[in-house]
Amino acid sequence: MKIKKILVIFSVLLVLALSIYGYMLYRKIFSANTKFDEKEVFVYIPTDSDYASVEKIVAPYIDNMDNFKMVAKKKSYVTNVKAGKFLLKKGMNNNDIINSLRQPLETKIAFNNQERLEDFAGRIGSQIEADSTSLMKAFTDKTFLEENGFTEENVLSMFIPNSYEFFWNTSAEKFRDRMAKEYRNFWNADRKAKAEALHLTPLEVSALASIVHKETVKTDERPRVAGVYLNRLQSGMKLEADPTVIYAVKKEANDFDRVIKRVLYKDLETVSPYNTYRNTGLPPGPIAMPDVTAIDAVLNPEKHNYIYFCASVTNFGYHEFAVTPAQHEVNRQKYVAWVNKQGINR
Repeated sequence: MKIKKILVIFSVLLVLALSIYGYMLYRKIFSANTKFDEKEVFVYIPTDSDYASVEKIVAPYIDNMDNFKMVAKKKSYVTNVKAGKFLLKKGMNNNDIINSLRQPLETKIAFNNQERLEDFAGRIGSQIEADSTSLMKAFTDKTFLEENGFTEENVLSMFIPNSYEFFWNTSAEKFRDRMAKEYRNFWNADRKAKAEALHLTPLEVSALASIVHKETVKTDERPRVAGVYLNRLQSGMKLEADPTVIYAVKKEANDFDRVIKRVLYKDLETVSPYNTYRNTGLPPGPIAMPDVTAIDAVLNPEKHNYIYFCASVTNFGYHEFAVTPAQHEVNRQKYVAWVNKQGINR
């Protein structure tokens, strides 16, 4: 009888102990364990990180690291760390945190208006794990360029401005290859046919579109500007595009931070393959990253007889177009007078 009582007491104590242990374990796993005030934060875990690295990264956001580590071990996370961008929400428990650290998020990458490949690499390098140096190396890899029909001068054409979804830890090579695929998709049969009808390759379209893009920010005017340059190309005239001169001057000086508001006569003499006042035809590559409206403006130009255009002084942002040199000279003199009145010397 005495032994029976002892067994009952022992059983009760064991159940009580197990209940307490279970309760404590439950609290460690399912109680809130964050210590940030924001509704949510993102953490970035680099490629090849181990669990010790993860602890250092998440420590500023975790209230009790011992409890976090205990749950990480129980869920085998310590031996299965994933790289990427992860979301932590205020009030998450350890179980939720570990689950979240197993689900890398895609990040939206957007880009446009990049003047040089280096600028583009810097912009992308600020949005994904790959840095600008590794991106530039991938973009200018000779084997890649040869296999895909690009050169260092025109590979900027490959990057079509838009918004794209990438995992944060995407490598430079994978980013480049995805952009090459997007480029091929963009140049569908319809766009290729339109380019061929203009006797231009897609790369030549991009080069011309970059000039159109720089000439006018007004998307509704771009087809007309494109028509002017196509008229010049078809008649054998030099393009004489001021944006190419500005690009040439900056490139020769290796100073793309320089602001040039007025092209001077001496600038027209700049020796550069990009200077369309000296060279016939298109430059060897784009002078900036043209957006889709500029590319489609070249592919769908306005049909007209205009050969010349000049910035308007009555309809700012737009241009005055002319068929004859005499008509253009009238427009040009109006613009020169306005520029002089504004005191714009450079």
